[in-house]
Amino acid sequence: MENLTQKILRAHLVKGEMIKGSPIEIVMDQTLTQDATGTMAYMQLEAMGIDQVKTEKSISYVDHNTLQSGYMNADDHAYLQSVASKHGIYFSKPGNGICHQVHLERFAKPGKTLIGSDSHTPTSSAMGMIAIGAGGLDVAKAMAGIPYRLVMPEVINIELTGKLKHGVSAKDIILEVLRQLTVKGGVSKVFEYSGDALQYLTVYQRATITNMGAELGATTSIFPSDEVTHAFLKQQGREEDYVCMQADPGCHYDGKITIDCSSLVPMAACPNSPDAVQTIASLQGKKVDQVAIGSCTNSGYEDLMKAAKILEGKTIADHVSLVVSPGSRQVLMKLMENGTLKTFIQAGARILECTCGPCIGMGQSPKSDGISLRTFNRNFYGRSGTLSAGVYLVSPETAAASAIAGVFCDPSTIEYDDTIEESPYYVDDSMIIAPSQHPEQVEIIRGPNIKPLPVNDAMSNVIDKKVVIKLEDNITTDHIAPAGARVLPYRSNIEKLSEFVFENNIEHFDQICKENKGGIIVAGENYGQGSSREHAALAPMYLGVKMVIAKSFARIHKANLVNFGIIPCEFENKEDYNNIDFMDELVIENTYNLSENPVLIVQNKTKETTFKVNTSLSNEDIEILKAGGALNYIRNQQ
Repeated sequence: MENLTQKILRAHLVKGEMIKGSPIEIVMDQTLTQDATGTMAYMQLEAMGIDQVKTEKSISYVDHNTLQSGYMNADDHAYLQSVASKHGIYFSKPGNGICHQVHLERFAKPGKTLIGSDSHTPTSSAMGMIAIGAGGLDVAKAMAGIPYRLVMPEVINIELTGKLKHGVSAKDIILEVLRQLTVKGGVSKVFEYSGDALQYLTVYQRATITNMGAELGATTSIFPSDEVTHAFLKQQGREEDYVCMQADPGCHYDGKITIDCSSLVPMAACPNSPDAVQTIASLQGKKVDQVAIGSCTNSGYEDLMKAAKILEGKTIADHVSLVVSPGSRQVLMKLMENGTLKTFIQAGARILECTCGPCIGMGQSPKSDGISLRTFNRNFYGRSGTLSAGVYLVSPETAAASAIAGVFCDPSTIEYDDTIEESPYYVDDSMIIAPSQHPEQVEIIRGPNIKPLPVNDAMSNVIDKKVVIKLEDNITTDHIAPAGARVLPYRSNIEKLSEFVFENNIEHFDQICKENKGGIIVAGENYGQGSSREHAALAPMYLGVKMVIAKSFARIHKANLVNFGIIPCEFENKEDYNNIDFMDELVIENTYNLSENPVLIVQNKTKETTFKVNTSLSNEDIEILKAGGALNYIRNQQ
């Protein structure tokens, strides 16, 4: 008897044993990229010399860098469309929607596997598939037909019982999970949902939960494929894609959590972490300056309809700015057809593109010291573009009610019709462009902002470098390689991007690295949490960083460090972290012997002390590091 996660992994297993904590390799059926990470991923695919992708379906989405204030983003989009056409990849044009929502609507299939160059790729696991976020290089490798390597995760059953009350939403379910488990609670785990409450949760609601499972650090989260899934696929005109996918009765799980949905209340994640959860009742009456409804977490049809039901016939408070960004063109067209778009506009909302937008700092930064309520998945420090702002993560219902009140407002305390009439979805794939039937005739377009891939040197047996930065716990990839309209256009230009690394933690980090010929990063727990952006490893590699020593790592970032030839090490004794300072000189010898001995002795020459670190890497990881990264390793195999 197997749980659902085990069933799908076993069907795709090509190497290893499915023993908890053991390395395995699986075949990926589908891939997705988005434009902020995709340009680099396809440059890496080209570097591998791949003619046509080997997957069942690969899709390139443009949804992040759509604010075209200069030529850079437009150049990247032209490159992405041409490389997709040439190499057998479907291309979703700007305006068609956010990758995760469009993929859920048009491509996700029960029982299949998906890897995406975005940490919120698990959104599609709401459809009963294994969808995993990873760095762009791992996605490029999957497109090249190389199996994906991961550690066999623990599978934790989250049983959902009861039925959500009026004003309470799926967002409150995942906020409760985050409240209980924290942003570190899902590392090396898959959360598999079950229970009688599932009959009341639509695919869009399930997707909210699997999407924000990324904030737990989970490998993925998954729902079964059942009659709810069947109904959704039928409305999407994809009934032939339905497969019933369920866990076997009485199957084994590595742990279990039970959540009574009927006992939940509206909640918010407070600044600056998705697990800083409080009830809306405890925040009631606190002034709100900005409200943003959208993102890949909460911009589905039902999300926006429920927000509109609250706003209908009302006007937002005078001091509040409200923006709404539908998650897909499909949803936007449906809102136009049924008159809901008019409701938003009459209430005072500004309608944005069907893109990520404010979620990744592309516009709509709050005012100084402003309070912003967002239906997004992340509220990391500085992510909104305003360092002094207080960003809260809430449900669409809470967002709409608070926009009217001008203060935090508990939607369960107000009257509105929360029923959504079932009707066929608007389906039009005309903005999804199929690859060319004559790829040999396609010329790849490269603008001046697209720079060559930086190349790393092979690993040295002795590392003698200074600590170029010392960081606290829960450092995110937003800290390392910031998002936002000022930085994102340079995602295909690592030389320029490197100037922004750690800019909110230390001044002129790039210059510190250059003056010291690279260095070593020291950090606390959960280093590299958040986005899958490999630029958070690639830019430090360009600056000469050779090692990161941390108390613990987030899964995707650790893999990205290995892919770009930076050695990730964990303190054997976490107290040793306290005895290291900025600019201490550290010497590590015998890195070539990691296969025989994963424990390294670190000599702090400045303090005249030593301590131990552990790499805990597979033999293949070590070979990749020795080569100076995965691209070098792949080239050496050819």
